[in-house]
Amino acid sequence: MSIIVNVDVMLAKRKMSSGELAEKIGITQANLSILKTGKARAVRFSTLDAICRALECQPGDILEYRED
Repeated sequence: MSIIVNVDVMLAKRKMSSGELAEKIGITQANLSILKTGKARAVRFSTLDAICRALECQPGDILEYRED
């Protein structure tokens, strides 16, 4: 099972930097980096909600499932 995190794709589409997103959603750039690289073991719904609000997207635009 592979969950792919497409935050970078949405950042590029919205022409927003990682630092700007981290500031808008209230997390550190280090924690955002962990999420972006897929190394996070979990993501809070409140964080996902904040990301979707900041990037004006749906959770499905951020998270993707790919079978191995």
